[in-house]
Amino acid sequence: MSRGLRMTLATQAVLKVFLDDLSASRYGFDIAREAGLATGSLYPILARLEQAGWVESFWEDQESTELGRPRRRYYRLTEDGACQARSAIEAALRRTTPRSWFPARGSIG
Repeated sequence: MSRGLRMTLATQAVLKVFLDDLSASRYGFDIAREAGLATGSLYPILARLEQAGWVESFWEDQESTELGRPRRRYYRLTEDGACQARSAIEAALRRTTPRSWFPARGSIG
């Protein structure tokens, strides 16, 4: 499912927002604010994550006339998406962390 998913710094920032609270459903502007991204950058990332099966989305139940604002589309990680997100962020961290930060093999224990 995750083949071809670009793990950019922006994608990692979005995934970290979701991983901060797995039970929370978040709407786009909220995610953009917490990830430090413009909404124009966010929505293509969310679309890719949803297409990969990492994220699911749904519209809030009330109509905009009841809410006094446009309806929000909410996003949350799927169970598989949470596992994939953790693994992807750990792998990205390993790729970008200088090897000097890791102990030499056999030096611990």
